[in-house]
Amino acid sequence: MLAMDYRGPYRVRAAHKPDPHIEHPGDAIVRVTRSCICGSDLHLYHGLVPDTRVGSTFGHEFTGIVEEVGPDVQKLKPGDRVLVPFNIACGACFFCERELYGNCHHTNPEATAVGAIFGYSHTAGGYDGGQAELVRVPMADVGPTVIPDDIDEDDAVLLTDAFPTGYQAAEMGDIDAGDTVVVFGAGPIGIFAAKSAWLMGAGRVIVVDHVEYRLEFVKRFAQCEVVNFREVQDMALHIKRMTDGLGADVCIDAVGCEAAGNAAQTLTGLYTMMQAGSATALHWAINSVRKGGNVSIVGVYGPTFNAVPIGNALNKGLTLRMNQASVKRHLPRLIEHVRAGNVKPSDIITHRIPLEEVSDAYHIFSGKLDHCIKTILVTPGARQVQSLTAAPMH
Repeated sequence: MLAMDYRGPYRVRAAHKPDPHIEHPGDAIVRVTRSCICGSDLHLYHGLVPDTRVGSTFGHEFTGIVEEVGPDVQKLKPGDRVLVPFNIACGACFFCERELYGNCHHTNPEATAVGAIFGYSHTAGGYDGGQAELVRVPMADVGPTVIPDDIDEDDAVLLTDAFPTGYQAAEMGDIDAGDTVVVFGAGPIGIFAAKSAWLMGAGRVIVVDHVEYRLEFVKRFAQCEVVNFREVQDMALHIKRMTDGLGADVCIDAVGCEAAGNAAQTLTGLYTMMQAGSATALHWAINSVRKGGNVSIVGVYGPTFNAVPIGNALNKGLTLRMNQASVKRHLPRLIEHVRAGNVKPSDIITHRIPLEEVSDAYHIFSGKLDHCIKTILVTPGARQVQSLTAAPMH
């Protein structure tokens, strides 16, 4: 099969690899029809995630068609169209029983923090990802969801991670009717977090970034206010001035370890590897929210320490919530939002690129070239199954 192949920081290619096969009775083999490049994949691509091994296949956002199932699989059959959540979950452990699928214990038992994730280094279980023609899906009766006939596959692939993560970011903010919500980051997650904040009753939504085309995009997609932090000297002071001196009710960090905006943080976090990435957005969130407010964190950070102003959070009486999104828990609600026309997830897709050109795809997405917001990789098999001639390539 053809698959994305990691060769080291900033070096990926399309390569021929052995087809996956059924390894356990609960496995399924899925022929991938859509896969995405996620902002989190860029942390791997840039060499920032521990134990990312040469030869790995990335990709935790994908849809496909079931080709084969193990003898214990009851809920899927060959030919089913499925979306596959990025969490690999057993459905039966302490955490899964509480719908914390992103914290599943059985699929990554040696980890003290993260659960198992497709294509996200051996730190997250060492499972191959979906930027490939075929992928082995463990615990196939738990995660994969048959795509309803009335849901377009381009919308479905955004339900595997990006939309649920943005939605959970807003949910963890515990938004009350009329609240002012500030989202740091206008990438796909931040865009969906801003949109979701309205769904939860926000009265005002502000998105902060420094890339003008992304700010223009989120302003159209989420009907929000925007701030370019390059034009602001003191972010916390600026947000307070926008909110009658109080600060926002809810702040969401949708950036994580590769945040720009603070030279010292960037130098310390990314280039010297002395901490788990640049915590600039997290500083801004803690310092920009009002006393007694809520901070929601879905931006990805590494497992080592961060220079975080925890004393400010304590003294302000803040509530901090964070986690990997539990996709399976959100899917019924999000499918209804798509059906009702409240959100059209595929509207954020700007580039459809053949899997064979995965190196170019990463370069474009990483470099924020060609006004790229979200990239879909299209496999050769998908092009045989479904005609995509109406969808322009980059």
